[in-house]
Amino acid sequence: MEVKKRNIAILGSTGSIGTQALDVISRHPDRFAAYALVANNQVELLIQQARTFLPEVVVIANESRYEQLKEALSDLPIKVWCGSSAIEEVVQDAAIDMVLTAMVGFCGLKPTINAITAGKAIALANKETLVVAGELITSLALKHRTPILPVDSEHSAIFQCLNGEGNNRIDKILLTASGGPFRTYSKEALKTVSKAEALAHPNWNMGDKVTIDSSTMMNKGFEMIEAKWLFGVDPEQIEVLVHPQSIIHSMVQFEDGSVMAQLGQPDMRLPIQYAFSYPHRLESGIAPLDFVKLAQLTFEQPDMDRFPNLLYAYEAIRAGGNMPCILNAANEVAVSLFLEERIGFVQMSRLIEQAMQRVTFVKKPLLDDYLHTDQETREFVKSTYRNLQSINNVNK
Repeated sequence: MEVKKRNIAILGSTGSIGTQALDVISRHPDRFAAYALVANNQVELLIQQARTFLPEVVVIANESRYEQLKEALSDLPIKVWCGSSAIEEVVQDAAIDMVLTAMVGFCGLKPTINAITAGKAIALANKETLVVAGELITSLALKHRTPILPVDSEHSAIFQCLNGEGNNRIDKILLTASGGPFRTYSKEALKTVSKAEALAHPNWNMGDKVTIDSSTMMNKGFEMIEAKWLFGVDPEQIEVLVHPQSIIHSMVQFEDGSVMAQLGQPDMRLPIQYAFSYPHRLESGIAPLDFVKLAQLTFEQPDMDRFPNLLYAYEAIRAGGNMPCILNAANEVAVSLFLEERIGFVQMSRLIEQAMQRVTFVKKPLLDDYLHTDQETREFVKSTYRNLQSINNVNK
């Protein structure tokens, strides 16, 4: 049976997920086409991608790079746009079948909303969208009958485990975590870890922000919140398990005690391709597991004393309202400060905790409330950091 080629818009085409998504598209050009490519700042790579995949349109968020991009592609029949409003517009193009939301952070929220209201299938890799506004996003998806297909390896695993299960009741979700590069570090040792050490993930090749989130276990906290909205479970039904080998990507336990697990190589092209091709499975070129060579699969409980960000995520989703939005915005600023080597590893968690205690709480937020909360939280964290620097300078 002939399958219609899917036109895909990739938001974040120059990032880790975006580049791997283009690898999937290049492997199956009869199935998928890169219809629109959107990047934030990496104009040289975007130019290269555009010349290779010949999309209908490219968008650069950083408007100062527009002229360079337009000039570089002037010999090709490609539309060249720029700015956040262009990103929000391009996802509504009638020719697009699916939008891969792989932009990092809060900036992915409004384009995702626009894509949903335009009836586009969503391949969701921007976890912050559901963390910040899970109730709003899921209600919009239901209203517009828009499928949300998870791209995170853990949520893809859960999605695959639930296929064919109908209304069988979930007892709990077992959300696996690698533990990151500091899984065995003491609380004292974490005070002096470097940016380079935090970026050296043992299993996964990811962008800087996601890799830092993995090292603090905030990534797993975000994924817990995502799972709550994607699969309609309570936070108490989501158990995080540290699984250092990253072979079991997550599991689902049903009320009869049976546990379904999805296993595979730690390669993001697998969940990306499954979201693109669902409900079909396609050849991936990725080596299957050799169970004879798997020495062991181990599991541990996460240590929320050493990694309190996971605890804060549970607290945020239980509080509800705009608290997950506060959590996300505080984390984005804290991670940026750490990547700029202005603060230490453990200070990230301290800034997040203070934001959750001090930023205005809204129990029933609307979209404007999320936008205001995001701005207020960012200003609070930056101000708190500046005050700490002033105190440190005085004490020198």
